[in-house]
Amino acid sequence: MPRVFSFQVSPTLPDRLEALNKLALNLRWSWDHSTRDVLESLSPDLWEETNHNPRLVLGRISQRRLVELASDEAFLAELDRAASNMTEYMSGKGWFAPAHPDAAGVVFAYFSAEFGLAECIPNYAGGLGILAGDHLKSASDGGVPLVGVGLLYQHGYFQQYLNADGWQQETYPENDFSTLPLTPESDAQKNPVTISVEFPGRLAYARVWKVQVGRVPLYLLDTNIPQNSEEDRHITGSLYGGDGELRLQQEIILGIGGLRALAALGIHPAVCHMNEGHSAFLGLERTRALMEELGVSFFEARQLAAAGNLFTSHTPVQAGFDRFDPKLMATYFAPFAERLGITLERLLGYGRQNPVDPGESFNMAYLAARFSSAANAVSRLHAVVTRKMARSMWPGYSLEEIPVDSVTNGVHIRSWVSVEMTGLLNRYLGHRWAEETSESGVWERIDRIPDHELWRVRQIRRERLVNYARLTLESQLRRRGSSDAEVDAARSVLNPDALTIGFARRFATYKRATLILRDVPRLKRILMNPERPVQILIAGKAHPHDSAGKDLIRQIIHFARDPEIRSRVVFLENYDIRVARHLVQGVDVWLNTPRRPNEASGTSGMKLLPNGGLNLSVLDGWWAEGYDREVGWAIGRGEDYESEEYQDTVEAEALYNLLEMDVAPLFFEHDHENLPRRWIAKIKNSMKCLCPIFNTNRMVTEYVERFYIPAAKRYSNLSAQRGAKLGPILEWRKWFRTAGSQVKITRVQTENGRDIRVGQKIRVTASVFLGGIPPEFVRVQVVSGSLNSAGKIVNGSSSDMNRTGMAEKEYLYEGQLECVESGSYGFRVRVIPYHPDVRVPFEHPWVVWAE
Repeated sequence: MPRVFSFQVSPTLPDRLEALNKLALNLRWSWDHSTRDVLESLSPDLWEETNHNPRLVLGRISQRRLVELASDEAFLAELDRAASNMTEYMSGKGWFAPAHPDAAGVVFAYFSAEFGLAECIPNYAGGLGILAGDHLKSASDGGVPLVGVGLLYQHGYFQQYLNADGWQQETYPENDFSTLPLTPESDAQKNPVTISVEFPGRLAYARVWKVQVGRVPLYLLDTNIPQNSEEDRHITGSLYGGDGELRLQQEIILGIGGLRALAALGIHPAVCHMNEGHSAFLGLERTRALMEELGVSFFEARQLAAAGNLFTSHTPVQAGFDRFDPKLMATYFAPFAERLGITLERLLGYGRQNPVDPGESFNMAYLAARFSSAANAVSRLHAVVTRKMARSMWPGYSLEEIPVDSVTNGVHIRSWVSVEMTGLLNRYLGHRWAEETSESGVWERIDRIPDHELWRVRQIRRERLVNYARLTLESQLRRRGSSDAEVDAARSVLNPDALTIGFARRFATYKRATLILRDVPRLKRILMNPERPVQILIAGKAHPHDSAGKDLIRQIIHFARDPEIRSRVVFLENYDIRVARHLVQGVDVWLNTPRRPNEASGTSGMKLLPNGGLNLSVLDGWWAEGYDREVGWAIGRGEDYESEEYQDTVEAEALYNLLEMDVAPLFFEHDHENLPRRWIAKIKNSMKCLCPIFNTNRMVTEYVERFYIPAAKRYSNLSAQRGAKLGPILEWRKWFRTAGSQVKITRVQTENGRDIRVGQKIRVTASVFLGGIPPEFVRVQVVSGSLNSAGKIVNGSSSDMNRTGMAEKEYLYEGQLECVESGSYGFRVRVIPYHPDVRVPFEHPWVVWAE
């Protein structure tokens, strides 16, 4: 076969326009409107054709246009201003450095299988990726020393289109990396930075690319390089594609290869944050590297590696975690276990609920948790659900004590707020509002905005959304080969003055996209009300193998073709960042109908908040925290149902009632100035109450303060003096393995009886046989709380008892309980491990209760 000699052609930029390259290659333009305006003004038509890709615009723009711009004083002034702003931004420190002067040189690494940064980089599938992208952007704004690590997919996630029957079809357009706003990493000798990982009988290689996200670099690994076999070149071929073995290969490249890529770049993170379990193999690789670096055992290195790792779960059901067949794992990891100095069965046990069950599949979530020192869910309700799923890992602890914390998700407000709303917020909140999005005092200034100005912005964005939907629908119909009459009708769908509802998400069955179709005649009456017209825009993709999800889309398409309502219901194909931005900036209400509690968090509804949209949702995910009657509407009250059919009937009825009796009447209630004052008041309440909370600036700050900094300190402490503290920790663990079964609480006594008065204190004493375990290695605690009808303690709290002496080989302990309220209360006594350098119970789930 003839050899192909490849070369790259780049535009010849006049010296005066050289700054364009810098602006195009830093994704800060994706959230900075002024920079985006400069890049778009190069060629508005090309900007749209290239899906808002500034690097591709520069590659296609004519040389004549560039010469013309080089002498355009107005353009040059805007370019200079954007370049100056970029320089100022990049040299700034953000809030992190002043807040943590002792953390100089510390690096945090954020691993994710997908990153949603901009529509021109299709390296994401949905909410997980968008959240990861917003995480990097807020870290950049705050000056957090973070690096991102992911995979670079040749095809990315699929492109969606619908056939004549409304059935989803998929295409996988190939990405040309040379035209995307990213660059290959090279070493000092200008050679590509490449890493390798061990596969059965061979090495698989990956090249490292960089996307600059403001101040934060994102490193992406690509296996489509000549060093690989044809098969291995396709490992990073597509996101979430292929069979189980390909998925395993991808996750090896992400976790093991990602950590090696950072090492090749001279980056040694103190903390590795696993965004979902896809990157969990980094725990094994970090352990291996520490064994070689410090000359310590596997168990010591694992203790140190875990101290600097954090695991975030986004999954509310067990089926959502990646699992691999033990035989497949053995094929890929038998040599790795040997390098770690452990048996394959022990390695596989770290990924099992029951570590000694050889038939159990290997679960990436268990591996991630066992190689971390902390884990969190992404909303408070999700934390409750996750604790129930993870309960078996911490036997003997009550549900509320299962050490799974929560950090509720947010959105990067500047990436999602419209240009018009940005101008309004700049005018009335001050130009620093975007840097202080977590400050409630900033958002209190919303009341300064005149009602008519806020409403005008809402009208403008709704009008723009309607125009966008018409053009998009017309294009969709032409691609499907629809009749001229249908295409002509598309130009007049929707009403710029109607109450506009948005529904867009992944079409998984639990999200119940067709709940609103449960009573079609009633829905038609709502949509076609001549005095209160309502319209719905819908978007979303089903997984390529999810036939049930695809059928939901088909049902919606068939409903939208009904001649009576076809001008009131529009489905926008190929839901992505671009479609989402139009929707969240233009709709009046965001509808969300998941089957509680299956929505881990959700972030789409958050994107409406700074744009003045309102939420109408089931009390699930973030809305279970954010809802108040003054800021939006709730479908139901968070009830649990035994029958899904009955639940759907009840909640559909509640949805119709809300639309008919609350939402639509409020929207169309206008005063003598033709303003919906009460609706506007609800918008202002929503923005004031919710914007300071549900944003990624607050979220990233929480991760830094509650997880990153403590983990970095633990890691630094344990790695000091070549891991001198690790051996004593293993000895400490050994005490519980060898003598833990002998520990027993032999006696518990109180002196006050059962009838206690408010204000009294209960003295509790206990005798404990420790079986040779030194008393400084344990804490004896009294756990107290109110009793439910079954006589069990609920919402208990623990307090340490004091060691007072010893009698006949038993240690004596004493504690007090203060009775501050009347009611039925109870207490229990337990022994738990204690070590200043171990997080109990997360890292050591051992406990003995008084019988």
